[in-house]
Amino acid sequence: MKAGFISLGCNKNLVDTEVMLGIMLENGIELTANPAEADILIVNTCAFILSAKEESITTILNIAEYKENGKCRSLIVAGCLGQLYNKTLLDEIPEADAIVGTGAWHRIMEAIEETISGRRVVLLGDKPIIYDSKSPRIRTTPNYTAYVKIAEGCNNRCTFCSIPLIRGRQISRPIEDIRAEVERLAEEGVKEINLIAQDTTAYGTDIYGQPKLAELLRELVKVDKIHWIRILYSYPHRFSDELIDVIASEEKICKYVDIPMQHASNKILHSMNRPDTRESVEVLLQKLRERIPDVVIRSTFIVGFPGETDEDFQELKEFLKTQRLDKVGIFTYSREEDTPAYDFPNQVPPEIMQERYHDLMSMQSLISQEMNEEIEGMELEVLIEDRDEEVEEVVSGRSYRDAPEVDGLVYIENDGRSKPGDIVRVKVLSGFVYDIAAERID
Repeated sequence: MKAGFISLGCNKNLVDTEVMLGIMLENGIELTANPAEADILIVNTCAFILSAKEESITTILNIAEYKENGKCRSLIVAGCLGQLYNKTLLDEIPEADAIVGTGAWHRIMEAIEETISGRRVVLLGDKPIIYDSKSPRIRTTPNYTAYVKIAEGCNNRCTFCSIPLIRGRQISRPIEDIRAEVERLAEEGVKEINLIAQDTTAYGTDIYGQPKLAELLRELVKVDKIHWIRILYSYPHRFSDELIDVIASEEKICKYVDIPMQHASNKILHSMNRPDTRESVEVLLQKLRERIPDVVIRSTFIVGFPGETDEDFQELKEFLKTQRLDKVGIFTYSREEDTPAYDFPNQVPPEIMQERYHDLMSMQSLISQEMNEEIEGMELEVLIEDRDEEVEEVVSGRSYRDAPEVDGLVYIENDGRSKPGDIVRVKVLSGFVYDIAAERID
């Protein structure tokens, strides 16, 4: 039999997809990129915010057409949407044959066997699970980069977030197991490791009694052939001096800090159940800039959270104007069922949210361009990812300043030699809002 797979949402969901692909291939299922050829179609869904839920449902319904017009005999809904709504989703989408929740991806073959036999099933699992270094995995990212999930679930209880409802409490992988996986990836040709979790700075608290991200990093930098180690989703209140020192001192660790701050008003941060304050975050940002030369700081913020007044918004705007972060994502508040904030009073009207969103994005675009212009003349290493289809002498890639999929690109002119996976040295010529132009110098 052949199976087709669509993975939606974040890179943490993508890792689950890749492990399910490995399990299927190990059990004799052939994989296909053409849904019309597939006997089994699987959609690994996202349910983080309303727009993600809508995209997941639309994708399921579109894929369901292959039950009529293709070979599909089994349509399986996996991931967060299924975990959140389980049997209700199966009842409301008759085209779906099975639900496989986030705690049951390891039972994907059971779902396939049951549905091919004509039975509809819901497989959820009663606790979070995470793969290990021995799990089969078919990576869907380019061969030079990989995501490594170091923990699953989340113990933070932000009032706007449904992730703990979906993924459960945090479970971390042992340091030795993560290193074993990174060693294998290095042998396969991976040069960039992206460490991911719901909260990477909380890594290890459940199995070691205290955060162990710094210790994990000290082990991973010992792995030969790995060129970059990038840390994503690091919460500010656990960003320790020890962690700063490790990032600053280890050459392989990208001087790139991804810290979701969410707001700058202490009133709103308290309402969000965030343990940070504007003042504590400002202290952290000062430390990072003083102790990690050329550090790049990325963050995300929510506008329109219930109770956000014009004064709160202006405080956030002033914070961004003053702190001049390198990379910023702005999101409008999404009212999620079963989260505490769903029932908060003083919900902000959608039109006000949009005004605030565009106001911040407009301001941040100018800041981001100025920050990129300030690095003109700087020399950088760039991991090549693509060659321009129209202009052969132009290639693109990413420097340590750019995480995959979310940040901009470096465009290198007059380079007919580089190929994807190469790491080359360039000089920055021009900075723009998201991207930069450069020339190769090695």
